[in-house]
Amino acid sequence: MSGNTFGHLFAVTNFGESHGPAIGCVIDGCPPGMALSEADIQPDLDRRRPGTSKFVTQRNEPDTVEILSGVYEGRTTGTPICLLIKNTDQRSKDYSEIARTFRPGHADYSYIQKYGLRDPRGGGRSSARLTAPMVAAGAVAKKWLLQKYGTVFRGCMTQIGDVAIGFESWSHVQHNPFFAPIADTTALEHYMNTLRKSGDSCGARLRVTAANMPVGLGQPLFDKLDADIAYAMMGINAVKGVEIGAGFASVTHKGSTHGDALSAQGFKHNNAGGVLGGISTGQDLEVSIVVKPTSSILVPRETMDIDGNAAEVITKGRHDPCVGIRATPIAEAMLALVVMEHALAHRAQCGDVVSSTPVIKGSV
Repeated sequence: MSGNTFGHLFAVTNFGESHGPAIGCVIDGCPPGMALSEADIQPDLDRRRPGTSKFVTQRNEPDTVEILSGVYEGRTTGTPICLLIKNTDQRSKDYSEIARTFRPGHADYSYIQKYGLRDPRGGGRSSARLTAPMVAAGAVAKKWLLQKYGTVFRGCMTQIGDVAIGFESWSHVQHNPFFAPIADTTALEHYMNTLRKSGDSCGARLRVTAANMPVGLGQPLFDKLDADIAYAMMGINAVKGVEIGAGFASVTHKGSTHGDALSAQGFKHNNAGGVLGGISTGQDLEVSIVVKPTSSILVPRETMDIDGNAAEVITKGRHDPCVGIRATPIAEAMLALVVMEHALAHRAQCGDVVSSTPVIKGSV
């Protein structure tokens, strides 16, 4: 199976299965000399890991990361960094009843058509569990970018199901299980409690940003920064839509107001989402993604078995009623990996370029 490596200069190869002995990744291309330990990576894994609240899957994985290579005496050596996360709470028997049937909305059918066989235990390689290694790799990229440019990545949930979530403060995000930027999440808890009891699932909308961005990252044609962001976000399980900046709302804008006016003091708006012509402007990157409802649910649905016979499927086991709840650190990680890739490419090609034009400091 190809397609398991993300990036070229900062290449992350993902390995493992949801119910195998371990999952992990190999990072090839991390610059040498950066202080790195498991303590730099574990906090982001803890934010993503299952079993953290009653609103997510109750699979209880500690997601403890181990650094197996690429670090000597506490610093990166420039050689491949292998990160390992052991699986400790698999319950493969939960999937015995669906081994011969296809779950609507899941990758079961497409996988067996492509490969001729599939691993039904937790979805195998199609499981969202395989986002954990990407979160670990993203933590490494985040640290390097913070030290080099001061770049900070943040994300939050802006809608769950049909419940829109306003924005109050980034400080609220870390204090509730929804990654919601609001102080009172009572309405969200009520919505999710009702949904869980019904055995159904819902989708979500997330916002992810990168502040203190360097200017000039990205290429003007096929390797646009925003194009690679969209590619990365669509690589996250269950993501069905990506917006950069104003996104689809741009259809209602006029050209006289959509373009972000600029001056030496800053840009007036950020409809562009921090990217013009595929190249970063130094404004915050603004990305929004939509995650579809979880496909593994307790509600009976029509399907067929592997012999083509009509069947009904109910997916038992431990599943997120909304996979978007734990997707915020994943989206942050993928955005960080894209920025890291482009930062290294820019350093290689244009690191000695000196512009006579003043650098605009973000937005006013």
